[in-house]
Amino acid sequence: MAETADRDDLPVATLAPKRGLRVSAIWIIPLFAAIVAIGIAVNRVLNEGPTIAIVFKAAEGVEAGKTFIKYKDVKIGHVTAVELSEDYTQVRVTAQIAKFAEGLMVADAKFWVVQPRVTLSGISGLGTLLSGNYIGFEVGTSHEGGRLFQGLEVAPIVTTDRPGRVFRLTADDIGSLSVGSPLYYRRFQVGQVIAYDLAADGRSVEIKVVVDAPYDRYVDTETRFWNASGLDVSVGAGGVDIRTESVVALLVGGIAFDKPSFAGAGEPAADRAFTLYSDRTKAMKQPESIARHYVLYFSESLRGLSAGAPVTLLGLTVGEVVDVAFDLDPKTLRLRGRVEVVTYPERLVARLSTEQATTAAAIVGSDQKAGAFLQRMVEERGLRAQLRSGNLLTGQLFVALDFYPDAAKAEVDWGQNPPAMPTVPSILPDLEAKVSSILVKLDKLPFEAISADVRTAIETFNRAIRDVAKAVNHIDQGITPELKSAIVEFHRTLDSADRVLKGTDATLVGKDAPGQQALRDALQEVARAARSLRVLSDYLDRHPEALLRGKTGEKP
Repeated sequence: MAETADRDDLPVATLAPKRGLRVSAIWIIPLFAAIVAIGIAVNRVLNEGPTIAIVFKAAEGVEAGKTFIKYKDVKIGHVTAVELSEDYTQVRVTAQIAKFAEGLMVADAKFWVVQPRVTLSGISGLGTLLSGNYIGFEVGTSHEGGRLFQGLEVAPIVTTDRPGRVFRLTADDIGSLSVGSPLYYRRFQVGQVIAYDLAADGRSVEIKVVVDAPYDRYVDTETRFWNASGLDVSVGAGGVDIRTESVVALLVGGIAFDKPSFAGAGEPAADRAFTLYSDRTKAMKQPESIARHYVLYFSESLRGLSAGAPVTLLGLTVGEVVDVAFDLDPKTLRLRGRVEVVTYPERLVARLSTEQATTAAAIVGSDQKAGAFLQRMVEERGLRAQLRSGNLLTGQLFVALDFYPDAAKAEVDWGQNPPAMPTVPSILPDLEAKVSSILVKLDKLPFEAISADVRTAIETFNRAIRDVAKAVNHIDQGITPELKSAIVEFHRTLDSADRVLKGTDATLVGKDAPGQQALRDALQEVARAARSLRVLSDYLDRHPEALLRGKTGEKP
């Protein structure tokens, strides 16, 4: 019974209803942080630009987390990793691009490392000395996106957003030009060289230049380009003329362009190649519509004569030398110089008066009339070609057409192609022969004997001068005083006679007057003076050397 009572006192378990899940307040903070993190991740995914890779041969100064990618000085991305390529020959740079620049990442976009560069054409990248190197960017024109790019070793000279036009030039060689060489129009820099390379056939060079806007409108089909490197030196009657486009062109080369004065209005230049002339003179040379070729034969040295040398008529340029070569006669084995020249008759016509030019134009316009006229000038007027020296210092020669009426009869050989004109020897070989003959004769002269004779003659002449000086001194001291006394005495006698003749002397009155006696004495003095003069005259006539040596021991 007791056991039963004890069991009744025990608590009885009851089934409680199930309660809802309770969340502790401590989980609010982690939950909020997770929501924020998810939001940031979503925002980053939505706003983050693409990741690209750039391959360089070398990435000097490029560091992960420090080097930026800039476009127009605006940061559009940053480098996240720098590592070697799988074959260890290149550098692979991974960069994160900003979302707003995602559209710029096209297949032909260009990347390069910007760093300080000092060249003859200028200095670039100075700003990187303080900010450090960065990767430059140029947008492409492709419509396809890209994520892997090949970096450039050198920054492009011209970017796609630079206003202006690119033109192609062709030349025989590059000369002193290089990328960055300036381009001038009327000595004002309007562009530069952006690239050059050999032509496909390897016989010429193709050069690309950019002309900045708005100066590109001055380039048309009539424009001429020429190499403006170095100095343009010309020597004329007015002296030496030295010209250069600028100091930069003198050091690193340059190109200039302009239109010749005779050119008309050209059409806009399309995609065509312009010829790059070697200098301004050739570029501005007026094309000749009529050109006639002739050949000249010379039996003298052609040293100093080269292609391009002028051909003159009466000193005015009417053509130029085309080729200088040899001509060998297989029968006689005679070797002589062969010079081919081209003449421009229109230059001659341009220097005539209006009336004469009309007649001359009709002649030069016809091959038959021009040939007949030239034949007459050769046969009747003695027109001949001759080599002459254009510069004694450099030894340059040119061909001169002139008239030699006394020259041997000759005519134009029309059987050759081109026709052969008659020539006359130049004065240079004859002058050299005469100078050589004079030098030979001078070499044969006995200069030592002549020198000894000259010294002897000089000594004899010195002795003669000393003897003359002694004789003059003797005359001055010996004969001159006696002659002076005689002259004084003679003057005294003449005075006395003058008084007698005038009757002014009172002593003449009376036969035995003292005047009469004095007169007789005066007349006797006059007679003695006359005899003395006659004796002196006779003596000097017999001994003229007495004037120099004085009297000898002979008694008077």
